[in-house]
Order: sequence, then C-alpha cells, then structure tokens
Amino acid sequence: MKEENKRRGGKGGRNPKIDPSIHRHVFRLTEKENAKLLSLYESSGMHNKAKFIISLLFGKEVKTVKIDKGTVDFYMRLTTLHSQFRSVGVNYNQVVKLLYRNFSEKKAAAYLYKLEKQTAEFAALCQKIILIVQEFEEKHFKNHP
Repeated sequence: MKEENKRRGGKGGRNPKIDPSIHRHVFRLTEKENAKLLSLYESSGMHNKAKFIISLLFGKEVKTVKIDKGTVDFYMRLTTLHSQFRSVGVNYNQVVKLLYRNFSEKKAAAYLYKLEKQTAEFAALCQKIILIVQEFEEKHFKNHP
C-alpha cells in the first residue's frame, strides 16, 4: 500500500497534466486595443480568454459569429410564414372533402373552380417568396465563407 502512495505522490487528487502550462506572459493594451480584443473574443464564442489569445498568437483559425438582428427576424418571420402555409394546405384538403360531401357534384365543381383560381394566385405568391428568399441568401450568406 505504501508503494502505491509513493507513485501517486502520497495524496489523492487530480492526475498531473502531461504538458502543463507553466509559462506566463503579461502585456498591456490601450483602451482601443483592449476594446478590439474584447469584441473579437466575444464574437469568437470561445469560453476561455487565454485559449482565445493563444489561438490568435499561433495562427489557429478563430471563428467569429456575427448575429444580424435583421437576418434573425427575417428567418423567424419566414418560419412563421412556412407554418401558415402548412396550415393552408391542411385546410385546402379539408375544404375539398367537405365540398364533395355536402354539395352536388356540379356545385362542388363550381366551388373548386374558384378555389383553383385562388390556388393559382397562392402559387404565384409562393414563387415570389422563394425568389425573395434566394435573393436574400445571395446577398447575406453567399458572400461569407
């Protein structure tokens, strides 16, 4: 039992690191430099400032994430619009079933004709929305690597 304690240093605790960080460096920054460093650190999404600075010094890739409120709002509204489109599709199927169940075939066909005209307008609107989304993506996402 005593030999085992000698190998581990005689006490319990954390295992020692293979390559511990023992060298410390201090540097000073102006207010502008500090503000720039802090903004880069915050936009990187890293949780450890020391590791962030090391990644900058040794040229490791640092990812920055910029959150554009307009883009977030656009996608939130687009998601809401998509859910509304799905609801319209469900309602469309229900209307067709009800028409054939509650009306004569001739009357149901007349109502379906009107529904088809509205559906054509709806499809044209969907195409416009798709073009707007594609244009938005080209402007805001294709230019960024």
